[in-house]
Amino acid sequence: MKENKPSYLNFNVEDYPWKPDIDYRAHPELYRVGKGEQGVLICEPYKSEIGPHWRFKNIEIAEESSEKIFGMFRQYVKDHDFVGADMARKYLQMGYTRARRYCNYKGGKKYDKENEYKPLERGTGDPEKAASAAIFYDKWKEAEADSQYARMKKEWKKNKG
Repeated sequence: MKENKPSYLNFNVEDYPWKPDIDYRAHPELYRVGKGEQGVLICEPYKSEIGPHWRFKNIEIAEESSEKIFGMFRQYVKDHDFVGADMARKYLQMGYTRARRYCNYKGGKKYDKENEYKPLERGTGDPEKAASAAIFYDKWKEAEADSQYARMKKEWKKNKG
C-alpha cells in the first residue's frame, strides 16, 4: 500500500545534488538538469534573477510573469548560458504546476497535516488559476521546443548530467 505522506517529509538535503552555497554561473559544471523542477528554488544566481518575476495570482499577472521569464529564457539561450535557460524553463514549468495545484486544492495544500497527511479533496481551489496554469504551460512548452535549447540540453546531459 502506498504511503500518503508527501515525499518532502523524507527529504535528505545531503543527497540533493543542488546546493544553495554554489554560484552556478561561476561553476556551471556542478549543475545537473534533474527531473522536472528540481533545484529551481536553490540554484543561485538564477533563483534571485528569475524568482522575483514568478507570479500566477491571476491571468494578467501570469501573462506578464510568463512573458518576462520566457524573455529571460531566450536571452540565456542567446548567451549560451544553459544553466540559466534551464532554470527559466523550470520556472515556467513550476508556474504551470503550482497554478494547477491552487486550482485543484484550496490554498494549494494537497495533504491534511493534522490528519496523518491524508489527501485533501480536489476541486476546491481557485478556478482562475486554471487559466494562469494554461498561460505558463504554453510558455513552458514553447521553451522546451526551442531547437537551440534542446541541443544545449542534450549536450549538457551527455557531458555533465
